[in-house]
Amino acid sequence: MQFKIKMDEIRQILEIESPTFPKYATQIINLANQNAQATRPRVVGQMSELIQEFSGKTLEEWEEWYLAKYPDAINVATQKILEMIDNFKDVLDKIDENMIRQWLRDLIIVKTFIGLKFQEAILRKIAEKFKTNFRLADAEEESKGIDGYVANIPISLKPISYKSKNMLLETINVFIVFYEKQKDGLKITIPEDLEKELEKIHS
Repeated sequence: MQFKIKMDEIRQILEIESPTFPKYATQIINLANQNAQATRPRVVGQMSELIQEFSGKTLEEWEEWYLAKYPDAINVATQKILEMIDNFKDVLDKIDENMIRQWLRDLIIVKTFIGLKFQEAILRKIAEKFKTNFRLADAEEESKGIDGYVANIPISLKPISYKSKNMLLETINVFIVFYEKQKDGLKITIPEDLEKELEKIHS
């Protein structure tokens, strides 16, 4: 049997009053908190560990116990979020139709294109690092698991999660370069054996 208890119901069961907020307020506060990092452990403590240390029973006891350990945490976090909200207010006046249109173009057109074409960017960057040339694979080469060539060395580009799929790795007889998508770009991992081959070019 499986079932779900909603947070509001848990509050009712524990007889804890739910605060009321204007529409969108919690979303904005939550976003400001994420940007300000106001509730990170260094500010408010590691909550999952603190609640395990707490030996009391009631909400009132927990609040008293927590505030004794972190008397300034809520005030500090409040100020961090408030400062970020002020930043939001400042930028809201600068957001107009043209800015929204630019943002949407970047999201829908540019980032989609980059997502499809990042293989070329990886191969080009590897070639630049080793001061050599590159090219993308043709259809026949792609059917063999090759994404492109750097200095005539066949390369397959795979996400980092591919490393755990050992059976699939055995079926590709070319050098594999792994990439990991991160917030600010791609983290590229070139295997040592490929690196040695590329270094031979100018040796």
